[in-house]
Amino acid sequence: MTQLGYTLSSEEFGPQELVEIARSAEAAGFDFLSISDHFHPWVAAQGESPFVWSTLGAIANETDEIEVGVGVTCPTTRIHPVNVAHAVATVDELFGDRFTFGVGTGENLNEHVTGERWPEHDVRLEKLEEAMDVMRSLWTGETTSHRGEHYTVENAKLFTVPDDQPTTIASAFGPQTARWTAEHADGLWCSGPKSEPVEAYEDAGGEGPKYTQLHGCYADSEEEAVETIYEQWPNGSIPGELGQELPTPAHFEQAAQMVEKEDIAESGTTTEPDAQAHIDSIEEAIDAGYDHVYVHQIGPEQEKAIEFHAEEVLPSFS
Repeated sequence: MTQLGYTLSSEEFGPQELVEIARSAEAAGFDFLSISDHFHPWVAAQGESPFVWSTLGAIANETDEIEVGVGVTCPTTRIHPVNVAHAVATVDELFGDRFTFGVGTGENLNEHVTGERWPEHDVRLEKLEEAMDVMRSLWTGETTSHRGEHYTVENAKLFTVPDDQPTTIASAFGPQTARWTAEHADGLWCSGPKSEPVEAYEDAGGEGPKYTQLHGCYADSEEEAVETIYEQWPNGSIPGELGQELPTPAHFEQAAQMVEKEDIAESGTTTEPDAQAHIDSIEEAIDAGYDHVYVHQIGPEQEKAIEFHAEEVLPSFS
């Protein structure tokens, strides 16, 4: 049965607001939450970017049953995988069996801040594979030493570890990484109702859960929704690989000058106030093969959107 989730957008809200949104989404009946892990917002208008691991500790304390995942963390560059493993082990203990760890190769926007060179995608994937090996070794609770191509670990031992390895799901936007994910992760994480990553993942033997995020904005009118997205989330309409390569919010703002409001309306982002449009968007993702589908309400109207989904969207999938 498909699980339906809600996005906690770290780029748009501070930590206390994210905790409040998490409580509201649980009360509304969503099955899970996904919180983003960013050092910077995409554009300055979004205005926030709290440290995700601190926020997760508060969410664990303020929710009871809803599942929570990080969608997704890059454990390779700005934070050494030893430290990420430490954070994940503690958060997994706090949530019990409610936590899912999403990983990806990252974006230059967040990872360049330590001054390390931003490599090409194949190298980023190599680093992710090695980082996952390091983290899984540490999650056993055994003393770990590692001397690899990208990381060195000396006599590291985590004393607070979960009983079982944390569920680790990898992000993939194309077939190459989806095939890699089938071998190295416990599931697939994507964005949008793309069927190609699902097909590649399953053809390569992947059998785990398949997550995807759907962007949208519920408002009183489609024009208001488009206006909100245009101001708060123009990065969603920036084409190609710029999302992985641009280094600062200012660069994203420059690239967003190419985005027109018509581009937002044509980007696949749901902007209609009619419930059926939001239901159709979720059904499209389910038809593409995803069993965990979560919605991202862009802009400040979170409580209004949660209430709308609880009353008019979620019942169609119960």
